[in-house]
Amino acid sequence: MSCFLQAPVAHTILSSASSCRTVRRTKALKLRCGALGAKNAAKIPMPPINPKDPFLSKLASVASSSPEAVLNSSAKPDTLPFLDLFESPKLMATPAQVERSVSYNEHRPRSPPPDLPSLLLNGRIVYIGMPLVPAVTELVVAELMYLQWMDPKQPIYLYINSTGTTRDDGETVGMETEGFAIYDALMQLQNEIHTVAVGAAIGQACLLLSAGTKGKRFMMPHAKAMIQQPRVPSSGLMPASDVLIRAKEVVINRDTLVELLAKHTGNSIEAVAEVMRRPFYMDANRAKEFGVIDKILWRGQEKVMAEVASPEEWDKNAGIKVMDGF
Repeated sequence: MSCFLQAPVAHTILSSASSCRTVRRTKALKLRCGALGAKNAAKIPMPPINPKDPFLSKLASVASSSPEAVLNSSAKPDTLPFLDLFESPKLMATPAQVERSVSYNEHRPRSPPPDLPSLLLNGRIVYIGMPLVPAVTELVVAELMYLQWMDPKQPIYLYINSTGTTRDDGETVGMETEGFAIYDALMQLQNEIHTVAVGAAIGQACLLLSAGTKGKRFMMPHAKAMIQQPRVPSSGLMPASDVLIRAKEVVINRDTLVELLAKHTGNSIEAVAEVMRRPFYMDANRAKEFGVIDKILWRGQEKVMAEVASPEEWDKNAGIKVMDGF
């Protein structure tokens, strides 16, 4: 009886001893593998981790708040690891998305950009690009006053591309007083006024072009200037007496325009009145000869003209002897 009892007990002791040895071997094997992995990991350079990557950010936040969710994450054959942590699974951010989120957003303005006239005004530029209607006159006069208040010593640049108080087809869209209002504002300024014609300067706009500071009046090479008599606004159903009053006012404005143009161009009143009998168009060279501008803005033109030899130098270099009396 005792033999039968001792045999199972001995077998049990032997089984427990062998299982303990197996556990010790397993632990030793794990320690060796861990040490070997750490040694190899120290040799393999780790790629830099992008802190802006949304996947890594989400994974780090989940690991810090609930580590068991990361450790107990079930690996499914049809799902990439750890994607089940997301409510709506997404792959890692593409390089383009990271670039947009990191670089572009840093330089994106925090507020809407200002309008274009404000940007030009910051560079002391006033641009007239429409016929002279009341809204344009109000804005231009306000800008001129503001620039003088900001700095009465710095020049103001007035760019002109306007058909004056008429449209390009000749129809009247504004009163002649609109141009005179801007002209009077220019004359009251303490600043130098640099006028530049870009495109067209017709009628009252041509007066504004010529009213700049002497030596500071310019035209682009292919710009046009034109002076003409003021036109009578549409009379509609006005009585004949009112039409006559308006006609007299137009004549007064014409005479005023002639006097001002003669003053700024250096021509006589008679000469200006004669050419204004019909529309008088001028290109850049003709406008310079007439006295509307002082210089043509053509890049490199000054250098080219400075290198041109005089007729006498041409004759001398060509070996031509000029006889006395010829």
